[in-house]
Amino acid sequence: MVCFISTMMMDTANTPTPAAAAPTEHSANAPPSYDSAQLLGADGIAFITHQGQRYQLRQTKAGKLILTK
Repeated sequence: MVCFISTMMMDTANTPTPAAAAPTEHSANAPPSYDSAQLLGADGIAFITHQGQRYQLRQTKAGKLILTK
């Protein structure tokens, strides 16, 4: 499971939401890296399924990320 602690506040109102967030380029040994704006979209919320459980990832007004079950 990936847990993000914080991110810089971003203006996502004008950011198009892709059908599926694609990982950014990384080296073969590094874990994939995703841009939070792509994951969260304009609404600032994404749902993640992990081992059959659904989690909500959302951005706060302060720009931090919260992952809840």
